[in-house]
Amino acid sequence: MPNPKLEDNQGFRIIFRKKKSSEKSSEKSVEKSSEKIIKTIRNNPDISAGEIANIIGISQRAIEKNIAKLKRRNLLKRIGPDKGGHWKVIEK
Repeated sequence: MPNPKLEDNQGFRIIFRKKKSSEKSSEKSVEKSSEKIIKTIRNNPDISAGEIANIIGISQRAIEKNIAKLKRRNLLKRIGPDKGGHWKVIEK
């Protein structure tokens, strides 16, 4: 963490600067979430995005975004309708 900045103008103020996060760390967390999603789907191909969210501990919207990325990368495919269908993990 960067050193705080001290200012003294008609009072005392300390400014803490937030450490900049790198894109790589966010990419790693996305990869970890994707791996968890694939593992969860392998265990239960009939699972819903809401159920995956509860198991993994992130929002359903985050699960849906990750699933969309996995589908674009041809790692995951939905077979059948939203209700009554199932997931297929595509092995490469």
